[in-house]
Amino acid sequence: MPDFPKQLQILTSPCEKCCCPAPPPKISDLMNDKDLLDSLRLKLDPNHCTIKNWKNFASRWGMSYDELTLLEHRTQGSLSHSPTQEFLLRYNQKTVTELTELCRIYQRIDVLRLLQSWIEKDWPSRWQQTH
Repeated sequence: MPDFPKQLQILTSPCEKCCCPAPPPKISDLMNDKDLLDSLRLKLDPNHCTIKNWKNFASRWGMSYDELTLLEHRTQGSLSHSPTQEFLLRYNQKTVTELTELCRIYQRIDVLRLLQSWIEKDWPSRWQQTH
C-alpha cells in the first residue's frame, strides 16, 4: 500500500499479536471445554436433597417446574447428555459471571472456584487462540 500514509497502513494491517484483553466469557464459551464441562456435570448433576444443583440454578433463571421435570426425565440414564449440560445449553448466552453469581447465592464454593480458575487461567488463552 505505497499510496497510503504509513499511519493508515499500520491501522489496516492485521496485528500479529493482539493485546486486547479477553472479553467476559459466555456460557457458550465454556461449553467448548470438555474437561470443564465434565467437572461441572460431576458437581451439579447429582440429586441430593441437601446440595443445591442444576435444578436450583435453572429455577432461579426462570425454568418452570414442568420444564425441570421434563429435562430431568429426558436426560435420565443418558451418558451423553446431562441435566447440567442441557441447562447450560439453554442459557448459553448468559455470562460465566452470571453463573458464578448463582454459585455464590447457593453457596456452591466448589463450583465457584472451578469457574473462577477457568476464567483466570484458561479463558484468556482460549480466547487468544480463536481471535
